[in-house]
Amino acid sequence: MTAFEHISPVAIVTGGSRGFGRAVAAALLERAWTVVTDARRAADLDATAAELASQRLITIPGDVSEPAHRAALVVAAIDAGPLRLLVNNASRLGPSPQPRLADYLAADLRAVYTTNVFAPLALIQAALPALTGNGGGIVNITSDAAVEPYEGWGGYGSSKAALDHLTAILAVENPAIGVYAFDPGDMRTEMHQAAFPGEDISDRAEPESVVPALLRLLETRPPSGRYRAQDLLAVGADA
Repeated sequence: MTAFEHISPVAIVTGGSRGFGRAVAAALLERAWTVVTDARRAADLDATAAELASQRLITIPGDVSEPAHRAALVVAAIDAGPLRLLVNNASRLGPSPQPRLADYLAADLRAVYTTNVFAPLALIQAALPALTGNGGGIVNITSDAAVEPYEGWGGYGSSKAALDHLTAILAVENPAIGVYAFDPGDMRTEMHQAAFPGEDISDRAEPESVVPALLRLLETRPPSGRYRAQDLLAVGADA
């Protein structure tokens, strides 16, 4: 038995007050993980904490784009036990409706890249020593907009493409841990609704239905790389 086997493993899941982040946090809590999570809206985070009602849930309101907040997440996670997982889920869509690139304001694009690219990398840099020492893993939540040129998705899509490539390079540079880009597909979330203002998105998958794909990724620990939820779920169905 290792020194950590009797201690709950710890995960940082950013953007955990709603949507996919909340669903991931809930699933990890059910599997005896300790989860450190955050959200920009403190009231939403408090409501989620009350609903999940777990002593192993540590909530820290704040914005991942702020260095002091990222430091607080990592310190809280390391204090709670062996940090074995970082899920960079928090994302910024940008303006809604989404503008064409010809009309994209530099300040808006900068805000998207700060949240979707620079903040995840900075959080990885801060957490990497602990994750490496504990044989942990990194999951960066990406999108099909990173690989498909959808009209109007130039800001968000290009930021996720950058995150994909950062993930691939981090994997090569850190072969001792699993480094994954995970594409959950379209989901019925607040951010996805903002991407399609006024449209009915009730045909999209509920976030909870996608979590089993991420859990399969964590449980099987395939080679580092980019994985789509639909492919992981298909493999699980065939197994």
